[in-house]
Amino acid sequence: MNTSSFLFKSIVVAAISYFLAGCSSAPTPSTSTIPGQDGAPSAPVDVSTVPDAVPKTEARSRYGNPQSYNQFGKEYRVLAKSSGYREHGVASWYGTKFHGRRTSSGEPYDMYAMTAAHKTLPLPTYARVTNVDNGRSVIVKINDRGPFHDNRVIDLSYAAAHRIGVLQNGTARVLVETIDPGHPTPPESMTVASHPPEITTTALAGGVYLQVGAFSHQQTAEGLADKIRQVSNTPVNIKPATSNNQTVYRVQVGPYPDTTSAANASSEISTISQQTPLLIMGDKTP
Repeated sequence: MNTSSFLFKSIVVAAISYFLAGCSSAPTPSTSTIPGQDGAPSAPVDVSTVPDAVPKTEARSRYGNPQSYNQFGKEYRVLAKSSGYREHGVASWYGTKFHGRRTSSGEPYDMYAMTAAHKTLPLPTYARVTNVDNGRSVIVKINDRGPFHDNRVIDLSYAAAHRIGVLQNGTARVLVETIDPGHPTPPESMTVASHPPEITTTALAGGVYLQVGAFSHQQTAEGLADKIRQVSNTPVNIKPATSNNQTVYRVQVGPYPDTTSAANASSEISTISQQTPLLIMGDKTP
């Protein structure tokens, strides 16, 4: 084969590969795979007047919604629906490094819009994100995948992070609640107080529990439970639950008599689990 023929075929193969990659439904994990320093704009930008995302009924994005995908050796399963989803955890944010780049849904990332990235919620999904330490909240459109860290549940745009006070420390404890576009205002029972439940001593019938993790494999849950039992005198239980026709094994510690006791134990347990435990009020499973 002569050189010109070889080069021509190489170009054709590369073009086909690029086309197929563009048509793939697998997420583009833009929030975790591009090396380099991320940060805020070099010059101050006033985003205080940027409005919340406006929930509206939309079809699933053509991109970013496979049944499952793998990232850094871990499998993630995209949820069949977003309605009724509530999640406590740690939020982070992303900015200049990704501004203008393609998100997992195919939309360009705009750090000045109210958007976010999530590992498993369908794209797009609208959600209210509340900083549980200061009570500030924002409505975002989830149109990207990430953050791929075990102890983080959502990556906020620069504007959204600014709105609820995440920029200063880089991360914050939040509550994520999905929004039904037909009923954008959540029920009163779903609102968050201006102080997190850990700060207020509250005794509840059935006690207070810490959910340390949820796993698809019982053996993994058992391994974590055994580690916690070595440092905790409080009972550690594994509670199976079915979600989307799959069994999830939830590791829960408790009951504690009140939220203060649970909060005091949370920091020690988080060093073992490498993630912030979810506080569960009363004898119930989230």
